[in-house]
Amino acid sequence: MVRLLGIHHIGSTMKSLSRGLSVSAHRLKADVVVIGSGPGGYVASIKAAQLGLKTVCVEKNETLGGTCLNVGCIPSKSLLNNSHLYQLVNSSEMQHRGIDIESFKLNLPAMLKAKEKAVSSLTGGIAYLFKQNKVDHVNGFGSIVNPNEVLVKKADGSEERIATERILIATGSEVTPFPGIDVDEQSVVSSTGALSLTKVPQHLIVIGAGVIGVELGSVWKRLGAEVTCVEFLGHVGGMGIDMEISKNFQKILTKQGLKFLLNTKVLSASKSGDTITVQLEGVKDGKSQSIDCDTLLVCIGRRPYTSGLGLENVGIKLDEKGRIPVNKNFQTSVPNIYAIGDCIPGPMLAHKAEDEGIICVEGMLGGAVHIDYNCVPSVIYTHPECAWVGKNEEQCKAENIPYKVGKFPMSANSRAKTNDETDGLFKALAHKDTDRLLGVHLLGPSAGELINEAVLAMEYGASAEDVARVCHAHPTVSEALRESCLSAFCGKAINFS
Repeated sequence: MVRLLGIHHIGSTMKSLSRGLSVSAHRLKADVVVIGSGPGGYVASIKAAQLGLKTVCVEKNETLGGTCLNVGCIPSKSLLNNSHLYQLVNSSEMQHRGIDIESFKLNLPAMLKAKEKAVSSLTGGIAYLFKQNKVDHVNGFGSIVNPNEVLVKKADGSEERIATERILIATGSEVTPFPGIDVDEQSVVSSTGALSLTKVPQHLIVIGAGVIGVELGSVWKRLGAEVTCVEFLGHVGGMGIDMEISKNFQKILTKQGLKFLLNTKVLSASKSGDTITVQLEGVKDGKSQSIDCDTLLVCIGRRPYTSGLGLENVGIKLDEKGRIPVNKNFQTSVPNIYAIGDCIPGPMLAHKAEDEGIICVEGMLGGAVHIDYNCVPSVIYTHPECAWVGKNEEQCKAENIPYKVGKFPMSANSRAKTNDETDGLFKALAHKDTDRLLGVHLLGPSAGELINEAVLAMEYGASAEDVARVCHAHPTVSEALRESCLSAFCGKAINFS
C-alpha cells in the first residue's frame, strides 16, 4: 500500500500555480472547497492545507466535527464508558473484586455534562487545528452553483460566494426516518435524542438491533431501564457481522438483561399520554403483537445527506440508494468535484471517511489513490466489545473461497481470567491453500483496540502463521488473537483444546 502522506513539493507547486489563476470577483477564492467538517471533511481540509492548497471548509452547524463528534461516535462512547462503570458499582461486581461500596447513586446530569465536555473539547480541537493549518472555516449551508463556485447561506441571512478550482463533498449522512413514526426527540427519539435523555426510561423499545441499537440500548439498560430491541433481521449486530459471533454476542447481551425480538417488523407506534404502544408483526409467521413503552428509540440506519447541495446544477445524479457515484479517484461525473464518506457507496464509518479524505486530496495532486475496503474494521462498543475486519464465514461460503477457521475462547485467556471478563470468542479465517488471512472476528474485552493488529496484518498480506509466530506480551488479551491464528494455521491452539 502506497500513500504519499508527505508530498509537500507537489502541493507547493500547485499553490504557486493556483495563485496565478484568474477567477471572477468573489469575496473568497480557494483551490479547494470542502463541504462538511465531519471526520472525512475536516481531515481532508487539514491535509489539503498541509499540501499547500488554499482550503475553505464550509460547515452548516455551529460546531465542527459533524455527526461523529457532536451526536454520534464521541458522545456515545462517553456514555458507554461511564454507564459501564456505574453498572460495575450497581452490581455484585465490585464486592466480588474485594471492593465494598456502602453508598452510591446515579447522577445523570453530571454524566451528560461529562459527555458534553468531551464533545466540546474535541470540536474545539478541530477549530484549533484549522487555525494552525490555515484552513478557512465558513459557517453556513453550502451548495454548488457551478463546478467552480460554492454559495454559502449563513444563519443571519447573508450569503457568501467562493470561487474554487475543486469542490470536495463530505456532507455525511442523516438518520433514516421510520415511515409513520414522528420523532420528537423527547419520548420518541433518534440516536441524537437518545444521547441526551434527561431521565432513565422505565421501558425503552429500540427499533433496530444493529450497531447503534445495541450500543444505546446497553447504555440505558445499565442505567436502569428495561430494554427491548426489535429487529427485522434474524440476528443482532447489523450487516457484516459473522453469524457465529452474532449468536454469541446476543447470548452475552441477553445475559446482561437486554431483550430481543428478532425477525420482527414494526408496523406502527401510537402515543396515549405517557404510554407509547408499538404494533409488531412476525416476519416469518405474520403473528401480531403489541408492546408498550415510555420511550421509543428509532435507529434503523442512516442515509446519505445530499439535500440542497445543488447537485442538479452540475448534472450529478444519485444512485438508487441516494448516494453520489464516484470513480476510483473519488471524482463524480464532474471531474473537479469529488465526494467521500457516508454520501458515497461503502460502509458509513468515520475512519473510512478519514482515509478517503486523505487519499482523495493526495490524488488531486497526482498522488497514488488506493484503499482496500476489505481492510476497513467495524467495531461495536458494548461490553464486551465486538469487532471485525475482512470476510466472515458466510461471505467465504457465498464466494466459494476455500477457508479454514481458528477459534480461541476468552475463558481460556489468562488476562481475561484475572480481570474476570471471560465472555467472548476470537476467531480467525485464513485461505485453506495459502494461509493468507481473510478475516478476523473478535468478541471480548478491548476488541476495538485489538482489531487494529488484525487490520495491519491483513493490509500487509499476512498469513495466519505470520501472526501466530509473532511474540505477544503475556499476560494480555492479545494472546487470544495469536492463539486463534495459530489454531487456523495448524488446527490447534496451545492453551485450549
